[in-house]
Amino acid sequence: MYKDYSKQELEQLKAELSAEYKQWQDKNLKLDMSRGKPCLEQLDLSIDMLTHCLDGDYKSENGIDCRNYGVLDGIPEAKELMCPMLGVSGDEIIIGGNSSLQLMYDTLARAMLLGVLGGDKPWSKYDKVKFLCPAPGYDRHFAITESMGIEMITVPYLDDGPDMDIVEKLVSEDEAIKGIWCVPMYSNPTGITYSDAVVKRFAALSPKAKDFRIFWDNAYCVHHLTDTPDKLLNILDECKKTGKQNMVLMFTSTSKISFPGGGLACIGASKENIDFIKSQMTYQTIGYDKLNQLRHARFFKSFEGIQEQMKRHRDIIAPKFSIVLKKLEKDIKPLGIASWHEPNGGYFISFDGMEGTAKRIVQLCKEAGVVMTGAGATYPYGNDPKDCNIRIAPTFPKPAELEMAMEIFCTSIKLASVEKLLEK
Repeated sequence: MYKDYSKQELEQLKAELSAEYKQWQDKNLKLDMSRGKPCLEQLDLSIDMLTHCLDGDYKSENGIDCRNYGVLDGIPEAKELMCPMLGVSGDEIIIGGNSSLQLMYDTLARAMLLGVLGGDKPWSKYDKVKFLCPAPGYDRHFAITESMGIEMITVPYLDDGPDMDIVEKLVSEDEAIKGIWCVPMYSNPTGITYSDAVVKRFAALSPKAKDFRIFWDNAYCVHHLTDTPDKLLNILDECKKTGKQNMVLMFTSTSKISFPGGGLACIGASKENIDFIKSQMTYQTIGYDKLNQLRHARFFKSFEGIQEQMKRHRDIIAPKFSIVLKKLEKDIKPLGIASWHEPNGGYFISFDGMEGTAKRIVQLCKEAGVVMTGAGATYPYGNDPKDCNIRIAPTFPKPAELEMAMEIFCTSIKLASVEKLLEK
C-alpha cells in the first residue's frame, strides 16, 4: 500500500509514473467518458422504430389521429406501455415529450411560478426556497435547482440511500425546504438502490412545508446489469398507506432504452396531482408528440417488450462495466488509495480517490486525452468538500477505447495519489 512507502520510495514511484504518463500523452488520444450516453450499437437496437412501425396507419387504438392536435396526457397504448415502469394506473400518469429532464424542469418551474397542489402560493413568492440534494448526485438536478435561485442543501448518502435521519430532521424544522431530489434505483452516480426502510421513511415524512414534494427520478428502473437485479419499493403505494400520496412526483423515460433524442418521458403521481398538473399544462401545450408515442407502443408492444430490449442493452454494456471494475480491482485496490461501488445496474460507477485528488486526476486524464465528468459535478454548486468523487461513465466508448481510457485513468489515480502523499 502506498501509505507504507517511504518518501524516497514515493519519489522514485512518482518518476516512474510520470514517465508512463508521458507515454500516454504522446499518443494524442481523444477518448470520451464524460456522459452516460448509449453507444451506437445500443441506438441500433431500436432503429426499426423509425422505419416499420407506422406504415401509413397513424391512428391510436381509440381512433385518435396522432398527426393532429390533442390528447394532453398521452394516448392509451403509450400509457399501457409506461405505467408498469412507474407502477401507476392510467389516471396517475402523463406521457410527455422525449425528456424526463424537461418534465422535471417544467414541474419545478411551474411550482415556482404557479405553486403546487395544496400550496398557499407559488414557491417564488416565499422569501427563500430550499431543496435537499443527496450527494454524490445527478449534476443536472443541481443545475436546474441553482438556475431557479433555489438554495441547495447537501445530504450525504449511506449504503442504502440518503441519510434519512438528516432528511427527517431538516424537513420537519424548516418550512423553506420545498423538495428533495432522488434517483432511487441505481442512483446516479453511486449505483445505490434505496432500501425498503428508506422508501418507507420517505413515505412517512412530516415536512413543515405542506407543499413539500419528493422529486423521484426513477431513470434507471429497468437498467439492470445482472440476473439478480435490485428491488425498489413503489413509493406511491407507500405514500398512499400514510395518506401522503400527493407528496411524491415520479419521473422516468426511455431515453436510454430507445433513443436519448427521441424517447418517451412520463410523470407519475396521485390522480389529484395529475389532474392539477394537467390544469396547469393546458396553457403550455395542446399535446406532446403522439406519433412518437404510437411508434414506441407499436415497437415494444408491452412493458415485457421493454424488459426484453433491456436484456439486449445489458449484453452490450455489462462487459464495459466489467472492463472498468476489473481494471480498478487489479491496479488500484491493492494500493489502498481509493474505493468504488460495484452497481447491479444503471449507467455509472462512483469512484472515490484520496481526499484532495479528484480534480487533479480529472486534469491528468484530460491532458492525456481522456475526458471525464468534471470533478465536483456530483455535488451541489460543483463543490465536493473532500475533492474525492469522480463519476465513471463506461457505456459510450468502444471496448478497446475503454481499455485505453482505464489505463490512463489508473495511471492518473496513482500519480495524483503519490503527489498528495508527498505533499504530506
